[in-house]
Order: sequence, then structure tokens, then C-alpha cells
Amino acid sequence: MRCPRCSGLEDKVTQSRISRDGSSIRRRRECAQCGYRFTTYEKVEEFFPLVIKKDGRREGFDPDKVISGIITACEKRPVGMAEIEAIKDAIILDIQSKWDKEVPTSYIGEKVMDALHRLDPVAYVRFASVYREFKDVSEFMDEIKGLDKGKP
Repeated sequence: MRCPRCSGLEDKVTQSRISRDGSSIRRRRECAQCGYRFTTYEKVEEFFPLVIKKDGRREGFDPDKVISGIITACEKRPVGMAEIEAIKDAIILDIQSKWDKEVPTSYIGEKVMDALHRLDPVAYVRFASVYREFKDVSEFMDEIKGLDKGKP
């Protein structure tokens, strides 16, 4: 690891600690050349498949897009950030376990809708109205009637 002060490449690890969530390791290091102490973090590099958009374009999976869509749907609803993060994490685990190279946006959207359906019906309808591109009020009403029957 290159020292941020003198750019020396020799150092020793003086302390290692696993993060609270277990996703990274915090290391305190000391430069062998100048004695400067600094902190580094080590974590597993995650692989995400490409996302196939409705129009056929492909782009990298962006977890922030999932979060922003959920946040928009949950605006002014009693849904905390921890619940939103949990949905995002579950979707990421699901995608990584079932899709190697590419995943359609329709799959991601359905997973978000399933999670929102269980979490908050109003947020679910908000997300569904954008995701399914409702053209008129009757489509919106059909979705709400479907909530009464318990189907997403």
C-alpha cells in the first residue's frame, strides 16, 4: 500500500478489525519509511451483471438506481432507510445468485414490486404506476383492486 504522505511502498499492519456488518476489514498501517500511520479498508469486489433495458440497450447494474426508485415510491410513507437498504441488498443477492452476465430490467422491477407489495401497499402502487406505465385511471384502479385480492 502506498503511503499517502511519502509515497513509500513498505508498511506494516498494526491493527485489523472487521466492520460491523462484516463486509470489510479496517486496517491501521504504519509506513516503514516515514512512520506515518494511516487507515485502509479492504472489501470484496462485487460483480454485477449487465442490465438489459426495455429498448434492448445494455448498461451496468447500478444499486443506486434501485434505491432511488424505492425512495421515490416511499416518499412520505412510514418506511425507513434500513428497510429500503434491506430490499436493495436482497435484490442484489438474488441477481448475483441467479444471473451470470445479464439481467432484464423487468426482473429487477418485479422484484422491487414484490418487496414493496409486502412492505407498503401505497409505495407499491406508486412504483407500479411508473414501472407498468399506466395509461389511464382504469389501469390504476385495476392495480388497487388487485391489492384487495392480495396479488402483486
